[in-house]
Amino acid sequence: MTVFYLWRIKRRFIGHALVHMAIDRFLLSRLSGVSFSKSIGTGTGDKFTPSDADPEVWGLIAVTSDLSQLESSRLIRSWQKISTSQMKLLLEPISSHGSWAGKEPFVVKAETKTDGRIVAITRARIKWNLNFLFWRSVPPVTQSLRSQPGLIKAIGIGEAPIGLQGTLSIWEDGASLRAFAYKGAAHAAVIDATKKHQWYSEELFARFSLLEMSGTIEKADTAE
Repeated sequence: MTVFYLWRIKRRFIGHALVHMAIDRFLLSRLSGVSFSKSIGTGTGDKFTPSDADPEVWGLIAVTSDLSQLESSRLIRSWQKISTSQMKLLLEPISSHGSWAGKEPFVVKAETKTDGRIVAITRARIKWNLNFLFWRSVPPVTQSLRSQPGLIKAIGIGEAPIGLQGTLSIWEDGASLRAFAYKGAAHAAVIDATKKHQWYSEELFARFSLLEMSGTIEKADTAE
């Protein structure tokens, strides 16, 4: 089971969130059943620069064979304690290409259903000397993404403000995602530029069936 948590926190807890980013991987490594996990920061994903960062929204992605143990862990309870709202996605991999931190974390099962809502996760390690070139090329794609029919939600995700960038997008169906990925002119242009410039030292693209979505991180729903 793959689970993706997003938490909106009050600004006075940003320091707590940064501590979580530093130590969560050690705490998660001690939980039985967790085969992969990453703590992440989030942003608008408009330019994939540090200026996009949203210091009030943080997340965690984990692959686990024991969701109940993860849910009841001190780590998750600690995040919930400092959060004003939580969004949780339960996911089943449909396809996964590439690696994340040297691993292939998402195991695809033949019986996974492919109809219904779809979640796409992209993640890339950008070569340091190509960050500025990458940033200049991204805006047309993100503008195209925001206006794409069938898109429910999209945010930028990353393990660090620079160099480790990705997106989480939720779609009404697979056809909507495929239309953006294969028919959008802006996206096609970036794919061509990626082949030309070789921006990434590592990349991953994964699609998931959305089994369950609960909660929200919309700002209007937070209480100060």
